[in-house]
Amino acid sequence: MEERRIKVIRASVVTMKVDAIVNAANNRLLGGGGVDGAIHKAAGPELLKECRVLHGCETGDAKITGAYKIKNAKYIIHTVGPIYSATKQDAKLLASCYEKSLNLALENNCKSIAFPGISTGVYGYPLKEAAKISYNTVNNWLKQHEGIKMEVYFCCFRQEELEAYQRVIIKEKI
Repeated sequence: MEERRIKVIRASVVTMKVDAIVNAANNRLLGGGGVDGAIHKAAGPELLKECRVLHGCETGDAKITGAYKIKNAKYIIHTVGPIYSATKQDAKLLASCYEKSLNLALENNCKSIAFPGISTGVYGYPLKEAAKISYNTVNNWLKQHEGIKMEVYFCCFRQEELEAYQRVIIKEKI
């Protein structure tokens, strides 16, 4: 069953031992605060050099780079979530971040991927809604790719993130 392939844990994506970690990036891909800043700091200046040649990333899209000094991962998948505006487009763009990140992981033969909360920090996406969208998107993607072996981690840096995901999973199982 798909639920066993999805794990919700209290951790930072930076410390995860997975094939790909996901960066909740901004459109420029040149570093920032929160998860983005922590990933750039841990990966070192080579990441910034590679990101410069990618020429940014559209909201809802994803791009992949090496992980550099982050030795627990092979790749960093950078995705740009929407700045929350309470429109239906927000949900579509957020779901697209997860789908495109999973597609890039698959294209690069990744067997495991770790996501942070995308758009739930300074971009203001309500945690409860973001958890539901991300969990359902990943679960549906796994169902559509049932022959693929991939472990998906939702890394919750804060306790309230963990609790939001736990509530979503309980509701989805009922």
